Amino acid sequence: MSGTRTDPTASGAPDAASTADRIDTSRPHPARMYDWFLGGKDNYPVDEELGRRLLGLQPEIKQFARHNRWFMQRAVRHLADTGIRQFLDIGSGIPTEPNLHQIAQSTAPDARVVYVDNDPIVLAHSGALLRGTPQGVTRYIDADVREPDRLLQLASATIDFTRPVALSLVALTHFLPDRDAVHDLVRRYVDELTPGSHLVLSQATGDFDPEAVAQGVAAYAARGATFAPRTHAEVSGFFDGLDLLDPGVVPLGDWRPEPRTDTSPVGTGPVPIYAGVARKP
Repeated sequence: MSGTRTDPTASGAPDAASTADRIDTSRPHPARMYDWFLGGKDNYPVDEELGRRLLGLQPEIKQFARHNRWFMQRAVRHLADTGIRQFLDIGSGIPTEPNLHQIAQSTAPDARVVYVDNDPIVLAHSGALLRGTPQGVTRYIDADVREPDRLLQLASATIDFTRPVALSLVALTHFLPDRDAVHDLVRRYVDELTPGSHLVLSQATGDFDPEAVAQGVAAYAARGATFAPRTHAEVSGFFDGLDLLDPGVVPLGDWRPEPRTDTSPVGTGPVPIYAGVARKP
C-alpha cells in the first residue's frame, strides 16, 4: 500500500467532487468552527457567528484550541517514541499542520495513520492528510464515530488490530450527547484494541467556569448543535480498565508540557479541557 497519496474513495469515502451537495451551511459544524478558532479559512458565516458568540463568553477560546493541538502533538510524539506504529484518529477535522501523521512519521517513517471524519469539508481537503512518507501509510475514511462496526471494518484495511494501535479521540466526545451512550461507544473501540494499545482523549469540562460553559452549551443548542461538557469523574470514566500514563487526567496544558512547545497559560485558570493518555494492559 502506498503511503504518499491515497485516493480517499479507496477507503470508503465518496468522490470529493460530490461533497458540495452534502455541506450543510445552515448549522455550525465542529470541524469548521475548530478551523475558524485556529485561524483557518475553511468555514462558513454560520461557524464564525457561533465562534464569535463563544469568544464573547470565553475570550481565550482560540487559545484553548491551540492547546488542544499541542496536546495531540505531545501525545503522538511520545507514543511514536515508545514504539507505537499505528494511529487511528477519529474526528480528525480539517487539516491543520502539523497533522498527526507528520508528527508520528517524523519519528517513525513507517507509521500507519488512518484519519476518520464524516464532514464533507474534511473530505474535500483529505488530500492534505494523505501526503505521508513513502515508508508509511496514510489514509482517510469517511465514517461516523457512532457507527463503530462500519468504521472499524474500513479502518482494518490499513490498521492491523492484532498489533498495538493509538486511538485518538481528541476534542471529539464533547460533541456527542449522553443519549449516544458515549462511554459505551468509546469502550466499543477500546475493546477492539490489542493489549499495548493506547487511548488518547481530550474532552471539554465545565468544572472551572460552569456559568460560561453553560452559556456555551445554550449557544450551541440554539443553533441546532450539540456541546456536552463533562466532569473530571466523567472524563476519567473513558479510561476505565486502562493504565493511565502520568500525570493522569489533567487540564491540557498540564499533560507533559514541553519547553519546545508553546504551552503558555491562558487567562487566570487552567484550560477547561481535560486530557489523558492510557495504555491497554
